Amino acid sequence: MNHFLNSVFHYESPQAGAISDLFILVLMVCLVILIIVTAMVVLGLIRFRAKPGDADPPPSHGNWKLETAWTVIPLIVLIWLLTLTARGMKDSDPPIDQKSDILVTSHQWWWEARYLNGGLTTANEIHIPVGVKQLLTLESADVIHDFWVPRLAPKMDIVPGHPNRLWLEADKPGVYLGTCSEFCGAQHAQMHLLIIAESASEFAAWENQQEKPTTSVPAGAAQKGSQLFQQLTCVNCHTVTGTPAKGQAAPDLTHFASRQTFGAVILANNPENLSRWLKNPQDIKPAVLMPNLKLTDTQVSDLTAYLEALR
Repeated sequence: MNHFLNSVFHYESPQAGAISDLFILVLMVCLVILIIVTAMVVLGLIRFRAKPGDADPPPSHGNWKLETAWTVIPLIVLIWLLTLTARGMKDSDPPIDQKSDILVTSHQWWWEARYLNGGLTTANEIHIPVGVKQLLTLESADVIHDFWVPRLAPKMDIVPGHPNRLWLEADKPGVYLGTCSEFCGAQHAQMHLLIIAESASEFAAWENQQEKPTTSVPAGAAQKGSQLFQQLTCVNCHTVTGTPAKGQAAPDLTHFASRQTFGAVILANNPENLSRWLKNPQDIKPAVLMPNLKLTDTQVSDLTAYLEALR
């Protein structure tokens, strides 16, 4: 997955830039202070070091010039940094009264994205048009999570019962890797998501395709897999629009085959990986909430054909 753009030092959005620039500036200020303090300590050790036989130096009190300097200068620096911090917060934080574009719900251990304007739902992939700010509402379905796409947005905690809001924007097309940065259980380290930034025309085409209902699947193995999917407990957890599957506990699979990855970005979406996953999800992602259904090789093959037909 190393082709995904993911670095805290290279930002691709105004919101991430505001945070990054503030961090670098504060780092430089702290570095200057460190150099000054270190130089003064070294100077004191060398120049004013006592020699054997020297008398104790006379005490000195009430040097108002020094006391004023070391009070006023730090105060000015702190006020300056506070002003820059407030400006950075203004650039990165959304207004309270603006309507959200996407509702992102964090689960153990995957992400659900519901587009509030069109009504479509996807999992572990959020498509956005380049250069357009998208307002995200972040909520949790279970425990505390943390939404973080280093190149596009600051970290944001997701606390159950307390939704948060976040701007998401990309300056150029690309696939940006996001993650949960708050420990949330056994598979916290494998809870990723992709932000796919596209041109306006590409995003519109993707949105149009996602809004279409599931078409009829090809005859043969895929058709058998469709019947098997509806007979098993899959329908209790997953949704496939246009079928009896209306579950809300697991990822929406309506357009599963159009996604680049699955399992919260731990596996490329191809028949081989999907077959491995269906055979026993616990082997690939221990403690994942999807159980081992004890499927036969034929059932795995049929279900794989069906899911890979859901475009």
